[in-house]
Amino acid sequence: MSCPLPHRALLATVLVLAACSQSDLEEEPATDASLAEVAASPVLSVYVVNYPLQYFAERIGGELVNVVLPVPMSVDPAHWSPTAEEILPFQQADMILLNGASYAEWVTRATLPETRSVNTSLPFSDRLIGLEGGRTHSHGVQGEHSHAGLASHTWLDPTLAVEQAGVIAEAFTSALPEHRDQFATALAALTEDLQGIDAELFLAVERLQDYRLVFSHPVYQYLIARYQLSARSLTLEPEEVLSSAQWAELGELLGTGGSSAVVWEAAPLGETVTRLEDAGHKSVIFEPAGNLPATGDYLQVMRRNTAAFRGLAELDP
Repeated sequence: MSCPLPHRALLATVLVLAACSQSDLEEEPATDASLAEVAASPVLSVYVVNYPLQYFAERIGGELVNVVLPVPMSVDPAHWSPTAEEILPFQQADMILLNGASYAEWVTRATLPETRSVNTSLPFSDRLIGLEGGRTHSHGVQGEHSHAGLASHTWLDPTLAVEQAGVIAEAFTSALPEHRDQFATALAALTEDLQGIDAELFLAVERLQDYRLVFSHPVYQYLIARYQLSARSLTLEPEEVLSSAQWAELGELLGTGGSSAVVWEAAPLGETVTRLEDAGHKSVIFEPAGNLPATGDYLQVMRRNTAAFRGLAELDP
């Protein structure tokens, strides 16, 4: 870790002071027993910037952490714009888990405590993928944004997700060293699951190497690089009717003859699927899982994604 994290004793002191302050406000002095109980609590308040970090932190920390992702489910955490009031809990948390790789634009504009902020992609900063240019577009209430700078959805390469999980385990161990073994055991189990996803994805994409793939959003760079997919990315919103210009661009990239498919981040409109099928192109959903999924957890989402790729290949004669 590049920044020291608060020791449990310091956390306990802060909790005691907080308890005393609250008792003054309520004009009811806390008992020695209640203060001792608060001071002895090892639970860390952990705020995160996306769902994969929440899942990794909860798997590793278990009952020793309270992990919060305050982003509404309808919003992409990468482009969430929190108010000052929504940033305040991050500033007050025991630990803040950041994705790094330029993920969560608001982080660059907010003042966050450096000693309690953990950049989980720091170990592979030399392997981050740079982007050239970037189209500006919008996601409803989230407003306009672009995807220029660094590719940020690092966890779509399970091997990088393993490294991010390792950083989280190290941070938790620094904060609560007496639970080192518990964190190590949980990390090992999570690592095994992520490595399993990696192996399954390799098998699933083995038959897709000759596919012409177009990803509906420029967030899959680490997935494409890890599995050496022949793919291009556009900025297509699955819930919107595609324009004539978008159809023309899709047609140029997908071509004619052979195997081709559009990879969507969510279910596209039925009319879009039908028009693609009429032109000989398939559709498949691969959820980036940046925010809490509607059903299942991170691992289940990635397994659904893997099954979708596997099913795509099975459609070929």
